[in-house]
Amino acid sequence: MTTSAIDSLVSLDTIRAAAARISGVAVRTPLVRAPFPGVAGHVWLKAESLQPIGSFKLRGAANKILQLTPDEIRRGVITYSSGNHAQGVAYAAREVGAKAVIVMPSNAPAIKRAATLALGAEIVEVGVASSERLAKSDELVARHGYITVAPYDDEAVIAGQATCGLEIVETLPEVDLVLSPVSGGGLLSGVSAAVRQLRPEALVVGVEPELAGDAAESFRKGEIVTWPAELTSRTMADGLRTQSVGVRNFAHIRAFVDRIVTVTEAEIRAAMRAIVATTRLVPEPSGAVTTAALLFHAHELPAYRSAVAIVSGGNVAPEMLAEVLLER
Repeated sequence: MTTSAIDSLVSLDTIRAAAARISGVAVRTPLVRAPFPGVAGHVWLKAESLQPIGSFKLRGAANKILQLTPDEIRRGVITYSSGNHAQGVAYAAREVGAKAVIVMPSNAPAIKRAATLALGAEIVEVGVASSERLAKSDELVARHGYITVAPYDDEAVIAGQATCGLEIVETLPEVDLVLSPVSGGGLLSGVSAAVRQLRPEALVVGVEPELAGDAAESFRKGEIVTWPAELTSRTMADGLRTQSVGVRNFAHIRAFVDRIVTVTEAEIRAAMRAIVATTRLVPEPSGAVTTAALLFHAHELPAYRSAVAIVSGGNVAPEMLAEVLLER
């Protein structure tokens, strides 16, 4: 990678500044020991489901919004999201007294929609394609002058998500494998940047549903590939339905990520049951993909002694959780 390309990636100083900035809004989540039967090595789960909004998304949203000027705060903020980033933006906007407008797809989970409204945000509904959300957001920005808080393709958002990786290495200095969900790439790009700059010998692996495997295909081909919404919307992991990774995110992924693996819907469901049974944490499907990789794709993972799988969120509808837990 060229020097100019490296300079465009988030630095440790930027990540540490983000950690200090968001410390009064996001929480430092624990590593929970997860002795899954039949899984080699020592495994911990990074419990981002314990954030105030139930998702890591608060980190990036807070880091972006807490840097806005008083004039930008008066103008209000806008984003486009299926739910978790929406809640992160709504929560952080409320902290600074800014109006929050969320462009949300019609198939967003009701539990996430209700939580976003409860945080005081205004919701504008569009179709299921992420491209529709972006187009509507751009239209509203042009009309009202809102400040965009992008879900993933933004340096401040990446740096905020990177604080999750910073905490992992600070808590478990001997970690040699970190698994992160990947959709637009905000979490994976940030976590990998933090982990690999702090501990170069550690490896970082992205995990996504095979029904929304655009990031894995992009990684294999070395260029960003876009999948149509009718394909990515098939997965139960609603937080991982983005049609392509972001440009900034892909640059970080190419620099710091070892590989990206995909998991099936059945494996995601089995991983949700395993997480609840072993740790009593409640994962949403998107947060269970990393555990699914450990349980069912060990042959695709590098050897490790100490692995951390990020449980990116826990905002699962009660009826879905009950259905998954009662399956045999």
